[in-house]
Amino acid sequence: MFSIIKAAVGGLTGICRLNGHQQGLLHGHLKVLAACLRTHEIPPDHSDVVLPERRKLKFMNKMPNFKKAKKEMKNLKDIQGPAKAANAFTMGEFAIVAMGGGYIHWGHIEMIRLTINRKMDPKTTFARWRINGPYKPVTRKGLGMRMGGGKGAIDQYVTPVRYGRFIVEVGGKVELGEIEHIMTEVAKKLPFPAKVFSRASLAALQMKHADMEQNNQNPWTFKEITHGNMMGIRKVLSPKDLCTNGRFAGKFHLPWRV
Repeated sequence: MFSIIKAAVGGLTGICRLNGHQQGLLHGHLKVLAACLRTHEIPPDHSDVVLPERRKLKFMNKMPNFKKAKKEMKNLKDIQGPAKAANAFTMGEFAIVAMGGGYIHWGHIEMIRLTINRKMDPKTTFARWRINGPYKPVTRKGLGMRMGGGKGAIDQYVTPVRYGRFIVEVGGKVELGEIEHIMTEVAKKLPFPAKVFSRASLAALQMKHADMEQNNQNPWTFKEITHGNMMGIRKVLSPKDLCTNGRFAGKFHLPWRV
Protein backbone atom coordinates (compact mmCIF):
# COMPACT_ATOMS: atom_id res chain seq x y z
CA MET A 1 0.00 0.00 0.00
CA PHE A 2 2.77 2.39 0.93
CA SER A 3 4.65 1.67 -2.33
CA ILE A 4 1.52 2.55 -4.37
CA ILE A 5 1.06 5.86 -2.54
CA LYS A 6 4.76 6.65 -2.95
CA ALA A 7 4.64 5.92 -6.69
CA ALA A 8 1.54 8.11 -7.15
CA VAL A 9 3.04 11.03 -5.25
CA GLY A 10 6.30 10.67 -7.16
CA GLY A 11 4.43 10.78 -10.49
CA LEU A 12 2.55 13.93 -9.51
CA THR A 13 5.77 15.57 -8.39
CA GLY A 14 7.42 14.74 -11.73
CA ILE A 15 4.48 16.23 -13.65
CA CYS A 16 4.71 19.42 -11.63
CA ARG A 17 8.41 19.72 -12.38
CA LEU A 18 7.80 19.25 -16.11
CA ASN A 19 5.27 22.11 -16.07
CA GLY A 20 7.91 24.55 -14.83
CA HIS A 21 7.73 24.26 -11.05
CA GLN A 22 11.22 23.95 -9.54
CA GLN A 23 10.22 22.16 -6.35
CA GLY A 24 6.76 20.92 -7.29
CA LEU A 25 3.40 21.54 -5.68
CA LEU A 26 3.66 18.50 -3.41
CA HIS A 27 7.21 19.15 -2.24
CA GLY A 28 6.21 20.26 1.26
CA HIS A 29 3.70 17.41 1.62
CA LEU A 30 6.42 14.86 0.78
CA LYS A 31 8.49 16.12 3.68
CA VAL A 32 5.58 15.77 6.06
CA LEU A 33 4.81 12.30 4.75
CA ALA A 34 8.41 11.17 5.23
CA ALA A 35 8.54 12.68 8.69
CA CYS A 36 5.31 10.98 9.75
CA LEU A 37 6.51 7.54 8.70
CA ARG A 38 9.89 7.81 10.39
CA THR A 39 10.34 5.79 13.57
CA HIS A 40 12.87 6.34 16.35
CA GLU A 41 14.24 3.88 18.89
CA ILE A 42 13.48 4.40 22.56
CA PRO A 43 16.54 5.92 24.29
CA PRO A 44 18.20 3.66 26.90
CA ASP A 45 17.50 4.17 30.57
CA HIS A 46 20.58 5.03 32.65
CA SER A 47 18.76 5.76 35.90
CA ASP A 48 20.39 2.81 37.69
CA VAL A 49 23.97 3.81 36.75
CA VAL A 50 26.01 5.10 39.69
CA LEU A 51 29.00 7.29 38.83
CA PRO A 52 32.05 7.08 41.15
CA GLU A 53 33.59 10.14 42.77
CA ARG A 54 36.82 10.01 40.77
CA ARG A 55 35.82 9.71 37.13
CA LYS A 56 39.07 10.50 35.33
CA LEU A 57 42.17 8.35 34.91
CA LYS A 58 44.72 9.03 37.59
CA PHE A 59 48.36 9.86 36.93
CA MET A 60 50.84 6.95 37.06
CA ASN A 61 54.45 7.26 38.13
CA LYS A 62 57.16 6.76 35.55
CA MET A 63 59.01 4.24 37.72
CA PRO A 64 58.13 2.17 40.81
CA ASN A 65 59.03 3.37 44.28
CA PHE A 66 61.80 0.85 45.02
CA LYS A 67 64.42 1.41 47.69
CA LYS A 68 67.03 -0.17 45.46
CA ALA A 69 66.60 -0.79 41.72
CA LYS A 70 67.23 -4.39 40.67
CA LYS A 71 67.92 -5.67 37.16
CA GLU A 72 65.94 -8.59 35.78
CA MET A 73 66.13 -11.04 32.90
CA LYS A 74 63.98 -10.57 29.81
CA ASN A 75 61.54 -13.37 30.76
CA LEU A 76 59.26 -13.13 27.73
CA LYS A 77 56.80 -15.53 29.38
CA ASP A 78 55.04 -12.57 30.97
CA ILE A 79 53.61 -11.51 27.56
CA GLN A 80 52.81 -15.00 26.23
CA GLY A 81 49.52 -16.82 26.60
CA PRO A 82 46.15 -15.52 27.82
CA ALA A 83 45.69 -13.05 30.66
CA LYS A 84 44.67 -14.57 33.98
CA ALA A 85 43.73 -11.28 35.65
CA ALA A 86 41.76 -8.18 34.59
CA ASN A 87 40.08 -10.09 31.76
CA ALA A 88 36.43 -9.39 32.69
CA PHE A 89 34.23 -6.33 33.22
CA THR A 90 33.75 -4.90 36.72
CA MET A 91 31.98 -1.50 36.73
CA GLY A 92 32.14 -0.23 33.15
CA GLU A 93 30.37 -1.23 29.96
CA PHE A 94 33.14 -0.71 27.40
CA ALA A 95 36.85 -1.48 27.41
CA ILE A 96 40.03 -1.53 25.34
CA VAL A 97 41.18 -5.16 25.22
CA ALA A 98 44.62 -6.36 24.14
CA MET A 99 44.48 -8.85 21.26
CA GLY A 100 48.16 -9.78 21.61
CA GLY A 101 51.04 -9.57 24.04
CA GLY A 102 53.44 -6.68 24.46
CA TYR A 103 54.92 -4.03 26.74
CA ILE A 104 53.35 -0.66 27.56
CA HIS A 105 55.77 2.19 28.20
CA TRP A 106 55.07 5.20 30.37
CA GLY A 107 54.62 7.30 27.23
CA HIS A 108 51.74 5.07 26.12
CA ILE A 109 50.13 5.32 29.56
CA GLU A 110 50.36 9.09 29.50
CA MET A 111 48.92 9.18 25.97
CA ILE A 112 45.93 7.10 27.11
CA ARG A 113 45.34 9.29 30.16
CA LEU A 114 45.51 12.62 28.31
CA THR A 115 43.40 11.48 25.33
CA ILE A 116 40.56 10.01 27.38
CA ASN A 117 40.52 12.67 30.12
CA ARG A 118 40.44 15.54 27.64
CA LYS A 119 37.79 14.15 25.27
CA MET A 120 35.33 12.44 27.62
CA ASP A 121 32.59 14.24 29.55
CA PRO A 122 33.12 13.64 33.30
CA LYS A 123 29.49 14.56 34.02
CA THR A 124 28.21 11.40 32.32
CA THR A 125 31.29 9.19 31.86
CA PHE A 126 33.97 7.62 34.04
CA ALA A 127 37.14 5.69 33.24
CA ARG A 128 39.43 3.49 35.30
CA TRP A 129 42.74 1.72 34.78
CA ARG A 130 42.90 -2.06 34.51
CA ILE A 131 46.71 -2.26 34.29
CA ASN A 132 49.41 -1.56 36.83
CA GLY A 133 52.03 1.16 36.59
CA PRO A 134 55.40 0.41 34.98
CA TYR A 135 57.31 -2.05 37.20
CA LYS A 136 59.47 -4.27 34.95
CA PRO A 137 62.98 -2.82 34.33
CA VAL A 138 64.41 -2.73 30.81
CA THR A 139 68.19 -2.35 30.52
CA ARG A 140 70.14 -0.76 27.71
CA LYS A 141 73.78 -0.05 27.00
CA GLY A 142 75.04 3.32 25.89
CA LEU A 143 75.61 4.12 22.22
CA GLY A 144 79.05 3.11 20.96
CA MET A 145 79.92 0.76 23.85
CA ARG A 146 81.68 -2.52 23.11
CA MET A 147 80.13 -5.90 23.68
CA GLY A 148 80.63 -7.54 27.07
CA GLY A 149 81.16 -5.86 30.39
CA GLY A 150 77.99 -7.19 32.02
CA LYS A 151 74.37 -6.17 31.84
CA GLY A 152 73.62 -2.55 30.97
CA ALA A 153 72.01 0.04 33.20
CA ILE A 154 68.24 0.33 33.66
CA ASP A 155 66.85 2.52 30.89
CA GLN A 156 63.10 2.51 31.65
CA TYR A 157 60.26 0.55 33.24
CA VAL A 158 57.39 -1.12 31.35
CA THR A 159 54.15 -2.97 32.06
CA PRO A 160 53.77 -6.44 30.48
CA VAL A 161 50.37 -7.18 28.92
CA ARG A 162 48.96 -10.52 27.72
CA TYR A 163 46.16 -11.41 25.32
CA GLY A 164 42.71 -10.59 26.71
CA ARG A 165 43.94 -8.06 29.28
CA PHE A 166 41.78 -4.97 29.79
CA ILE A 167 43.74 -1.73 29.41
CA VAL A 168 41.06 0.86 30.23
CA GLU A 169 37.45 0.37 31.28
CA VAL A 170 34.85 3.07 30.55
CA GLY A 171 31.26 3.35 31.74
CA GLY A 172 28.55 5.75 32.76
CA LYS A 173 25.45 7.23 31.16
CA VAL A 174 26.78 6.90 27.61
CA GLU A 175 26.45 4.60 24.61
CA LEU A 176 29.21 2.98 22.59
CA GLY A 177 28.74 5.32 19.63
CA GLU A 178 29.53 8.36 21.78
CA ILE A 179 32.96 7.20 22.96
CA GLU A 180 33.97 4.57 20.40
CA HIS A 181 35.98 7.05 18.30
CA ILE A 182 37.97 8.12 21.39
CA MET A 183 38.80 4.56 22.45
CA THR A 184 39.60 3.50 18.87
CA GLU A 185 42.05 6.37 18.56
CA VAL A 186 43.82 5.13 21.69
CA ALA A 187 43.78 1.46 20.61
CA LYS A 188 45.49 2.26 17.30
CA LYS A 189 48.46 3.88 19.06
CA LEU A 190 49.25 0.95 21.36
CA PRO A 191 52.34 -1.21 20.60
CA PHE A 192 50.22 -4.36 20.22
CA PRO A 193 46.87 -5.08 18.49
CA ALA A 194 43.90 -3.93 20.57
CA LYS A 195 40.15 -3.56 20.04
CA VAL A 196 37.20 -1.80 21.67
CA PHE A 197 34.65 -4.19 23.17
CA SER A 198 31.37 -3.85 24.98
CA ARG A 199 29.89 -6.43 27.33
CA ALA A 200 27.71 -7.84 24.56
CA SER A 201 30.45 -7.98 21.89
CA LEU A 202 32.95 -9.62 24.27
CA ALA A 203 30.38 -12.25 25.28
CA ALA A 204 29.65 -12.90 21.59
CA LEU A 205 33.36 -13.40 20.88
CA GLN A 206 33.72 -15.85 23.76
CA MET A 207 30.59 -17.69 22.59
CA LYS A 208 32.04 -17.91 19.08
CA HIS A 209 35.26 -19.55 20.33
CA ALA A 210 33.28 -21.99 22.49
CA ASP A 211 31.04 -22.85 19.54
CA MET A 212 34.10 -23.52 17.36
CA GLU A 213 35.41 -26.03 19.90
CA GLN A 214 32.09 -27.82 20.36
CA ASN A 215 31.16 -28.06 16.67
CA ASN A 216 34.62 -28.89 15.37
CA GLN A 217 34.33 -31.69 12.79
CA ASN A 218 38.05 -32.43 12.63
CA PRO A 219 38.88 -35.15 15.21
CA TRP A 220 42.64 -34.50 14.98
CA THR A 221 42.90 -31.32 16.96
CA PHE A 222 46.15 -29.88 18.30
CA LYS A 223 45.25 -31.10 21.77
CA GLU A 224 44.67 -34.70 20.63
CA ILE A 225 47.91 -34.78 18.62
CA THR A 226 50.08 -33.41 21.43
CA HIS A 227 48.52 -35.53 24.19
CA GLY A 228 49.03 -38.63 22.04
CA ASN A 229 52.59 -37.53 21.17
CA MET A 230 52.04 -38.47 17.55
CA MET A 231 55.33 -38.81 15.61
CA GLY A 232 57.17 -37.54 18.69
CA ILE A 233 55.84 -34.00 18.33
CA ARG A 234 56.58 -33.15 21.96
CA LYS A 235 60.29 -32.93 21.14
CA VAL A 236 59.73 -29.67 19.27
CA LEU A 237 57.04 -28.19 21.53
CA SER A 238 57.53 -25.99 24.56
CA PRO A 239 55.64 -26.43 27.84
CA LYS A 240 53.76 -23.22 26.98
CA ASP A 241 52.39 -24.81 23.79
CA LEU A 242 51.14 -27.80 25.79
CA CYS A 243 49.33 -25.54 28.25
CA THR A 244 47.70 -23.29 25.63
CA ASN A 245 47.10 -26.09 23.06
CA GLY A 246 48.94 -24.18 20.36
CA ARG A 247 46.61 -21.16 20.41
CA PHE A 248 49.54 -18.78 20.74
CA ALA A 249 52.74 -18.34 18.73
CA GLY A 250 54.94 -16.39 21.11
CA LYS A 251 53.04 -13.23 21.99
CA PHE A 252 50.62 -13.54 19.03
CA HIS A 253 47.15 -15.09 19.32
CA LEU A 254 45.95 -17.59 16.68
CA PRO A 255 42.14 -17.24 16.60
CA TRP A 256 41.62 -20.03 14.04
CA ARG A 257 43.39 -22.69 16.14
CA VAL A 258 40.94 -25.03 17.90
